[in-house]
Amino acid sequence: IIVKEGIKIIADFGVSSFSSNSETNVNEFPELDIFEGSKLCTFILGTFDGCVIFHLRPQVMVEPRVSTGPNVFNPLEAYEIDFSGSSLSLRIKECSLNLGHRRVIVPTETTFAVNVIKSLVNMSFEGTTQCELSWDFQGSSPILQVTSPGNTPAQSSHEDRQQVPVLIKDLCQGRLNMEISPVGGLSFTQASTSREDKEGLYDWKFFNAIVSPDEDSPTRIRDVLYDKKTMYKLLAVTKLVNADLEKVLRYFLTQVWRAKEIFDQEGISEPGKVIPGHKMARLISLFLCGDISQVDEILPIIRRVVAGDGLDVVRVKELLRKHVENYDEWAAEFDRAAKWAAVMLGPMTFNQGFVECEVPPSAESNQEIYVGIPTAKDIYDVLRDKPQLPLDPSFSNLISRIAPYMTFRQISYVLNSSGRPSNHWQPFDLKRLRYVYSVKKKVQEISESYGGLSFLPQSFFVSIFLGEATRSSLRAPMDIVAENHVKPEAADHTKRTVLSKLRRHRLEGSSRLTEEDNEGFVMSPASRVASLSNLHLQHEQPRLASKYNSSSGVEDLLGDSLLGPQDVAILLQAGLTSVMKGSTVVQLNQRMLLDLMASQPRTFAIAVLAELGTPGSQGVPRALTSALMAFIEMDQSSFKPAHRIDIHNLLESWLPGLKIPRRDDYLAGGRWARQSYYDAIFGVSVSILDLAEVYSGLKLRIQRVRHS
Repeated sequence: IIVKEGIKIIADFGVSSFSSNSETNVNEFPELDIFEGSKLCTFILGTFDGCVIFHLRPQVMVEPRVSTGPNVFNPLEAYEIDFSGSSLSLRIKECSLNLGHRRVIVPTETTFAVNVIKSLVNMSFEGTTQCELSWDFQGSSPILQVTSPGNTPAQSSHEDRQQVPVLIKDLCQGRLNMEISPVGGLSFTQASTSREDKEGLYDWKFFNAIVSPDEDSPTRIRDVLYDKKTMYKLLAVTKLVNADLEKVLRYFLTQVWRAKEIFDQEGISEPGKVIPGHKMARLISLFLCGDISQVDEILPIIRRVVAGDGLDVVRVKELLRKHVENYDEWAAEFDRAAKWAAVMLGPMTFNQGFVECEVPPSAESNQEIYVGIPTAKDIYDVLRDKPQLPLDPSFSNLISRIAPYMTFRQISYVLNSSGRPSNHWQPFDLKRLRYVYSVKKKVQEISESYGGLSFLPQSFFVSIFLGEATRSSLRAPMDIVAENHVKPEAADHTKRTVLSKLRRHRLEGSSRLTEEDNEGFVMSPASRVASLSNLHLQHEQPRLASKYNSSSGVEDLLGDSLLGPQDVAILLQAGLTSVMKGSTVVQLNQRMLLDLMASQPRTFAIAVLAELGTPGSQGVPRALTSALMAFIEMDQSSFKPAHRIDIHNLLESWLPGLKIPRRDDYLAGGRWARQSYYDAIFGVSVSILDLAEVYSGLKLRIQRVRHS
C-alpha cells in the first residue's frame, strides 16, 4: 500500500489444514508419578488464518536531538514499526496433550483468536503492545483422563481410565485485553466471560491476580477460595493427579471455609479487628475446638509472644495434639511448623559491631591498585573545566572505558548535563558511551520488573539486545588479533564443519553426534574455562590493550565488556527467577552471559557474583547464598550433554582456593549428609564478598564523590 511515509504491507493468509507433533522434556517429579525421561507429547490438528499489518515509518521526534536520544542516522533507531490491526485466529479440530499415564483432550472446534489493538515498537522491539485475546471451547471443557502408571489413556479401555472436566462453565469462553510493556511485563485491563452480565468472579481482575498481582489481588484470590463450586472442581482434578495431594487440599479448604464462618459469626471483616489479645484467643479457641473453652490456655501463649519472650512450642503442640484430628499422622509436619513459627516469632540476638576510628574507605585503602582510574570527583572536574575546548583524547578514551562501571545517572550526566557538545568526544568513544547508555537504560527497566508469570515473555525481549551487547563485547579480542596481523592457520577444507555434520545426521535420520563429531565442536569461552583439561587457556585470552593507553593493571581490572558487573548480575537474576527456565531462549541468554563473564578478567566474574545477591547495593551473604544456589542449579536441558557447562568447575576457576559444594554430597547417602548444604553455600558467599573488596572499592571510586 502506498502511504505518505514509510512502507505499509497488509498480508492476508490462511491454512486450511495443518498438524503438529512435538515433544518436551519434563523435569522429574516422583510425588506426581513424573519420573526421569518423561516427555510431554502434544498433537494439534486444525486450521488458522489472519492478517498481518506492517507499517515501517520514521519515528516522530517529539524531543530535541540530544546525545541520549535516537540516532536519526541509524536506521535501527530512526524507524518504528506499527502492527496495529493485525489478527490471528486458530480453530482446533483435534488436540491432545499426553504425559505418561495422563492425557488432556481439548474439545473439537475450539477457537483461539488474537487481535492487535495497538502495537508500536522501534527496530529493537521497544514499545508497548495492546491486544485482545479470546477463546471459546464451544460450551465444553477440556477433559483430563488418567489411567494406571505404566499405561497410556489411548491404549486403555474406557473401564480402565478415569476422566473429569478441567474447567468450570464460566471459564469455557472469554475475552481478555492484554498489555505488554517494553520489558515484557503482562497485565490485563478488561475481560468478559460467558455470563450474561459479563461480570462476576472471573472477570479481568481474576486473571490479573494470577499473572500480575496488585493490591486487590489477595481479595480476589480469597473470593475464589470461598467459591465452593470452583474448589470442588479443583478437588476433582487434583484427585486424579494425586490422591494424597487431594486429601491435603481438601483439609486445607475445609479449614478455610470454617474460618470464614467463624469470622462472619464474630463480625470480623478486617485484620485489624483481630489484634486484641483476648479476641485473638477467642477466635483461635473457636477454630480449634468449636467453643471458647481453651481461651485461658491460649491467652498466655499470645501474651508471651507479644512480650518478646518467644513462642511456647511445648504448649502449642499440646493444644494441637488435643484438638487436631489426625495429629499423629502428621506429627512431623506439625513439629516442623511449630519450630518454624518459634523462629519467626522469637526474639533475635544482636551482636554489637566493632567500632574503629579513622578507617579509610576501601576506595582509598589500596591506591596502587587503582592507578590510572579517575575518581568521580576527577571526572566531574575535568568535564566542567574549560567547557569550550574538546576533551583530551586519552581522557575521552578512559571515560568510555570505565562507562560500564558507572551508574545510569552518571552516564546521562556525562552525555547531557555536562554542557559539552558531541564533537568534544572522540567518535569511537561517543559511540561507545551512547551504546552503554542505551544498554543501562534497558537493564534499569528490567531491574525493577522481572520474575514470575507477569514477565513470561521477558526473555525474548532480553535476547534482542543481549545478543548484540555480548557479541560487541566479545569482538574486541578478535579485533586485536586482526590488528596484530596474526595469520590464522590454514583451514583444512577436507574436514567437515560441525554444521555439515549436523546436516548429514539430519538427512540420515540420526540426531546423535559421535565422539568424532564432538571433537570438531568449538567450545564457547565459558565451556573452555569450565573444562578442567583447558583451564590454562583462560590465562591466554587476548585483552584490549592497543586501543587505550592504560597500564596492564587497569586492563586486568576493567576488562573490555560493554556490560558492567551490575548489569550482568541483573540479567542473570532475571533468567534465574524466570518461570520459563526450561525455555531455549532463557538458557541461551544465560549462556551468553556466562561466555561474557568467562571472556573477561577473573575480577569481573567475581564482581558479577558479588552483585548477584543484591545488585546495586552492599553485598548481603544470605541474599547471595540464595542466588548462588539457583545459579549452581542453572537449567541447561536445551543443550546436548556434551555442550553443557559444569557450573561447579566454572565457579572454581573464578574462585581459586574455594571448593563449590555439590548438592548430591549433602543428600541422604552423601558423604556430607549430616551437614547443611545451605551453610556450605553461605560460607562460599562470604568468601566471594571478601574477594570482591577490590571491586567494591573500584565502584565507590567511580560512582561516589568524597568531599574533603
